Amino acid sequence: MHTFDIQREGGNAYGRLFLIHEGSEAEFTFSILSPHSRITDHAGVARCAAQHRRCACLVEQVVSVARAEEWTIVPLCSFVYSQRAKHPE
Repeated sequence: MHTFDIQREGGNAYGRLFLIHEGSEAEFTFSILSPHSRITDHAGVARCAAQHRRCACLVEQVVSVARAEEWTIVPLCSFVYSQRAKHPE
């Protein structure tokens, strides 16, 4: 599996994880509810299998960040919600 350079940016009210690969960007945005909870707003991904894999990598990364920083994810974004259903762990 390809390793992507995932970048993170944000402020006090929002955050974003994104990657740029072969000129195409995939992003994952979230709103900060509290120090212990984030709402997944949006997963920006083109409708192709390669982009789908990139977005899945972003979801894996945000889950890792959430575990490390001890916050929960409220999956408003349909992509994140479906990934949670497929991988409840």
